[in-house]
Amino acid sequence: MGGRPQVSTVAASASPSTELIILRELLAREPGFMSGATLAAQLGLSRVAVWQHMEKLRAQGFEFEAARARGYRITARPAGLHLALILAHLQGRARDFSVTLLDEVDSTNDEAARQLAAGRPAPFVILARRQTRGRGRLGRAWHSEANGNLYASFAFRPALAPAGMPTFTLWMGVNVCELIANFCATAPGIKWPNDLLFDGRKAGGMLTEARIDADQIRDLVFGLGLNLNSPAGAWPADLARRAVSLAEQTAAPLDPNRFTAALIGRVLLAYTQFLEGDHRKTFADLWNRYDVLRGRPVTVLQGGRRFSGTAAGVDDAGSLLVRAAGGGRPLRFQAGEVTLEKNA
Repeated sequence: MGGRPQVSTVAASASPSTELIILRELLAREPGFMSGATLAAQLGLSRVAVWQHMEKLRAQGFEFEAARARGYRITARPAGLHLALILAHLQGRARDFSVTLLDEVDSTNDEAARQLAAGRPAPFVILARRQTRGRGRLGRAWHSEANGNLYASFAFRPALAPAGMPTFTLWMGVNVCELIANFCATAPGIKWPNDLLFDGRKAGGMLTEARIDADQIRDLVFGLGLNLNSPAGAWPADLARRAVSLAEQTAAPLDPNRFTAALIGRVLLAYTQFLEGDHRKTFADLWNRYDVLRGRPVTVLQGGRRFSGTAAGVDDAGSLLVRAAGGGRPLRFQAGEVTLEKNA
């Protein structure tokens, strides 16, 4: 947000494999059973052949219960991200879209940029269980261990004017907040321009990067690092008081594959809405719903200069508005480092 063992890539719109169909059918009937005869008939296979495919799934960490006259159901699944499970949950929510899952990569954003430069058809998403050089805004390092968190980068070729970039990041941010609020029944917030917070503690960050030709964005990568399942005691000492995971907020671990599928669906929808201009209808309302700065005293650092005032939302171009204590028109910031005053 190198070298990479165990690379898995599947096109979401490709014909599903037999194992993927089995997973989709079993997941659709949870916690109930799926008839073995019905499953075999649907696949056009014998019951023995179905069992052989389920044995392949067992080798990947799945476990199944078989009950006479009732069929099969899943009793255990692999821990962490699993490509087939993501695609099984993604059913019907993505077209002409491919997913790559890596055990380890330097940065999902860098990998997405490399694959765009190499001509890979877009859109696609790069997922990783661990990053060795994950980074956030202003080049800061992003803690990216293989601890059940989510590191994802979405790659697009949008043919957009560069002026749309600041609003794009904010639009994606409020959509991620909306997804988290609905999926986890929690109340996340967004700190301009790209931090996802719970009560001042950071749960995630976003990084949008683009390659621009002349007056048009050629390649666009939207990266997201999100703390899903890190337990409270797992943070390094310098992060323990500043970081939080969704699991800490919900007091229960999240299903990372179901969440990732929901995220992919939401990001693709938000991207389409942005291209078509539909985001203008709801952006202001969503931003005001999740903005954690509005109405609070802030300081903006821009180079060696400091500006203080009260945050007053964002304008149509995505600039942060800050109203000085003396009144007058609010100052507009397209870039800068924002901190809340301690007495806020």
